[in-house]
Amino acid sequence: MADLTRTVTADDTARAVGSGDLDVLGTPVVIAWCEAATVAALELEPQLTSVGTHVDVRHLAPSPVGATIEVHAEVTERTERSATFAVEARDGGTVVASGTVVRAVVDRERFLARL
Repeated sequence: MADLTRTVTADDTARAVGSGDLDVLGTPVVIAWCEAATVAALELEPQLTSVGTHVDVRHLAPSPVGATIEVHAEVTERTERSATFAVEARDGGTVVASGTVVRAVVDRERFLARL
């Protein structure tokens, strides 16, 4: 389990990231914050890392510049090769985004050797 706190800045808006023309938290940003929480929640041996493989997140409510967003990630399923997380982002009492993120657990060197 991991909790992260982020403050929406002008660089995080839909206008800034190209996902819309409003100065509210952009969907790609809230998804990235959800993924960051999953990385923080996963405890791995040093030779291992994880990579995102599936994201199913609904962006449910707008958040203005200056809003404080609390992001929570919790492991709901774990195998040797993957982890599934329930994620949720809140702006105060309002659920801003929620969904599921899946990450594959990989050996760093073997993964990079495939490039």
